Amino acid sequence: MHSTYFTPDHDTFRASVRRFVEQEVAPQADAWESERRIPRGIFRRMGELGFLGILHPPEVGGAGGDLFHAVAFLEELPRSRMGGFCAAVAVQQFMADRHIWAHGSEEQKRRWVVPSIEGRAVGALAVTEPDAGSDVAALRTRAERHDGGWRIEGAKTFITNGADGDFFTLAAKTAPDKGAAGISLFVVPADTPGVRVNRRLEKLGWHCCDTAELSFEDVRLPADALVGEEHAGFRYLMEGFQLERLCSAALAVGSALLCLEETLAYARDRKAFGRPLVKFQTMSHRLAELATVTEAARQLTLHAAWLLEHDHPAVRECSMAKLYATETAKRVADECLQCYGGYGLMEEYPAARFFRDARPHTIVAGTSEIMREIIARLMVG
Repeated sequence: MHSTYFTPDHDTFRASVRRFVEQEVAPQADAWESERRIPRGIFRRMGELGFLGILHPPEVGGAGGDLFHAVAFLEELPRSRMGGFCAAVAVQQFMADRHIWAHGSEEQKRRWVVPSIEGRAVGALAVTEPDAGSDVAALRTRAERHDGGWRIEGAKTFITNGADGDFFTLAAKTAPDKGAAGISLFVVPADTPGVRVNRRLEKLGWHCCDTAELSFEDVRLPADALVGEEHAGFRYLMEGFQLERLCSAALAVGSALLCLEETLAYARDRKAFGRPLVKFQTMSHRLAELATVTEAARQLTLHAAWLLEHDHPAVRECSMAKLYATETAKRVADECLQCYGGYGLMEEYPAARFFRDARPHTIVAGTSEIMREIIARLMVG
C-alpha cells in the first residue's frame, strides 16, 4: 500500500495496528456482534498500545502522531470485521474528546481526556436530537444558569457510545433566541442524576456498538462543565466537522479495500462451469472497476488529509472525500455481495455484514445530501 503520503514510520505504525486488529479484535467479531456490546477491556488494551491518543502529545499519554498516523489507523480498523467497532473507537478518539482537548480547561483535560487516551473512560458526542440532525442550529436541548452552575433539559438520539459511555460532550442552547450563535458545549458525566438512557437502538448494521436515545431531565452541572466559551459551541462543532468527515472517509476506504480483498479471494476459490469465478470477464471487470473507484476515493481522502494537516482550508475537500468515499464503500459492498451469489446472503460469509455495515457511512457525520449541499454552496459562492 505504497503512498507518497506515508513515511516508513507511518507504515510501521500501520503494521502494528493491523496486527492488533487481526489478532485480538477480529476473532471476537461474531460474539461481539451477537452480544451487541464491545467489552471495555478492549479499550484499555488499545490504551496500553497507544492507539487511543494518536493525535495527542506524549506529555498526556498520547502518541504525538500526525494526521496520517490517524488515517493509517482508520484504514486498518475495518479489519476488525465490525463497522460498529470502527464507529465506537473513532467517536471515542476523534470526536468526543477532541473538543475538550481543543477548548476545554486543564482540569477537564485531566479528568476526561487523559482517561480517554488510557482507555479507562469512553466518551460520546451528544449533538443529534429527534428533531435536529444535520440542522445543528435547530437543536432544542437547553442549558440554563442555575445556582452558580447549569441545568440541562432535553433529549438526544442516535448517540454512539451513548448507553455504555462514561461521559458526553453535549451541545445545548444557552441563548435560544440566537440560533446557531447561542449553542454551547458541556462535558456531562454519564452517571449524573437526571441523565437517562431511554433505550438502546437496534440498527441495520454496526451491531456491536451501542447507539442510544438519551434524555436529560433537570440535570445539574457545576459552572466548570462548560467547554470553552459560552455560545461558541456551534463554531467548535463546525471546526471539528472536517476531522469527523475525514475519519468517515478513511473508514469507508478501509472498509471498501477489505471488502474487495475478501471478494477477490472468494472469486479465486469459487468455481462455476469448471473454472474460478475470477476467470470470467464479467467478474474480473467488475472487480477492476471497483478497485479503481476505491483508489480514487483513497487518493481524494489522502489529499484532504494533507490539506488539513498543513492548516489549509479543507471544507470542500473533506466534504468531497466524505461524500465520494462513503458512496463508494456502499457501492463496493453491494456489488461485491453480488459476486457471492446466494452465499452473499448467508451470515456465515462476510459479504452480508460488509453490506450492512457500509450503509450507515453515507448517513453519519453528515449525510451525502448535506455534503453535496456544502460543496455546491462553495462552488457558487
